[in-house]
Amino acid sequence: MKISELTPAPLWSFFEQITRIPRPSGHEQEITRWLALFAQERGLEHRFDKAGNLLIVKRAQNSSVTTPIALQSHVDMVCEKDSGVETDFEHDPIPAYVDGGYVLAKGTSLGADCGIGMAVALYVLDSATMSHPPIEALFTVDEERGLTGASGLGKEMLTAPRLINLDSEDEEQVFIGCAGGIDTVASFKAERVVVPDGLTAVTIRVHGLQGGHSGDNINSHLANANMLLSRVMHSMLEFTPLWITHIDGGNLRNAIPREAVVEVAVISSACPAIESIVHRIAAAARNEYHKTEPTLAVEMTVTGRASGEALTTDVGYRLTESVFTAVNGVAAFSQDIEGFVETSTNLASVKMKDDRIVISTSQRSSLDSKKEWLASVMKAHFEAYGADVTQSEGYPGWAPSADSPIVRTTIDAYEAVYGRPPAVKAIHAGLECGLFLAKYPGLDMVSIGPDIKNVHSPSERLDIASVTKFAEVIETLLSMLTD
Repeated sequence: MKISELTPAPLWSFFEQITRIPRPSGHEQEITRWLALFAQERGLEHRFDKAGNLLIVKRAQNSSVTTPIALQSHVDMVCEKDSGVETDFEHDPIPAYVDGGYVLAKGTSLGADCGIGMAVALYVLDSATMSHPPIEALFTVDEERGLTGASGLGKEMLTAPRLINLDSEDEEQVFIGCAGGIDTVASFKAERVVVPDGLTAVTIRVHGLQGGHSGDNINSHLANANMLLSRVMHSMLEFTPLWITHIDGGNLRNAIPREAVVEVAVISSACPAIESIVHRIAAAARNEYHKTEPTLAVEMTVTGRASGEALTTDVGYRLTESVFTAVNGVAAFSQDIEGFVETSTNLASVKMKDDRIVISTSQRSSLDSKKEWLASVMKAHFEAYGADVTQSEGYPGWAPSADSPIVRTTIDAYEAVYGRPPAVKAIHAGLECGLFLAKYPGLDMVSIGPDIKNVHSPSERLDIASVTKFAEVIETLLSMLTD
């Protein structure tokens, strides 16, 4: 079956068109131009703000309600791919296809986060029969890289006093709060030396991990490729100094890293011990993650005689130990909601960039005080190893309000469609809602979506049946709204 053959057909047609338009964070011009053209062709009012966010306005239809509602989604996507997959996310379409009850992509992330949210908004804007109040469809830019579109949202953009965020990924779940976050980035100066004679070049690779969203999946018992690689490197230090020639682990700050690799020159006589270390840690990791990481692999390759330049052994030591001893994962659970992650950190990536080695981490918490505390811990930790540390301004959380009018109506809509009430939750991921609330105090919000598995990874897949139900929920919800 083709995507175009799924129902409701207009919604899936929009989603398929979205997958054909490149839209990595920071490169959203083509998708926003396409959205503006959509509005022009239908005679809908639209405008951009200085940050590049787009608003499309549609009058009430088959409804006497005059109070508008905002439908909000972000236009960018997380671009992840499997090793060996050749694609240019800035120019190539996403190779989306149907497999059983899911839509997914061949070797890359799908971009259902938040492509399906955009498609739902367009479905409403395009309909000539749906009953709804005035619609303000807000499409924000650069969400995945740091919520900069929402942060720069013009105060003149929205007039609606209520908003539906279309960026959640769990069927039959209504989200009414989210975590705030801050990024902590450490970097070491890449001091280099000529590799001494007589050393052996070795490559250590961690791969086959599931990956996932660093908020939603932080408590899913997933392995972090950077942390696994640092375990191997730390143990190697017992037998040899490390002359690191290349290191590359993870990609985006909001994705749990799936792959990491280091190329290093070592004392030749240490190779048997290193091989033993790799086998031991690989076996331990497979046992530790036997349910969640079935394809986990840690491998060693001896590539011959080492040559060229490498990081000094001092930099190699400080880099290795700073990652190995860093806090990673869940730091605290909520005292109020059983099983809900309150505070966490993700060691997202380790990259060699020109004359620096850059370590990117992100901290999240539903408590601003805990977010700031953990960010300070990470800053102090890396500074103790001689790294230079910078931090983002961060973004606020969104405090839950279970009894708000839009929440009550959303619950009623789910009950009408599913015959049972949805789960009402807060989410550990960062949503743009906290920033909207800072811009528009009193804005009544809810976040909902269909079922999307393994977001921010090449395993991302969109549940088809849940999208059909979600479209019904949106139609029902809009028809239930009153002034």
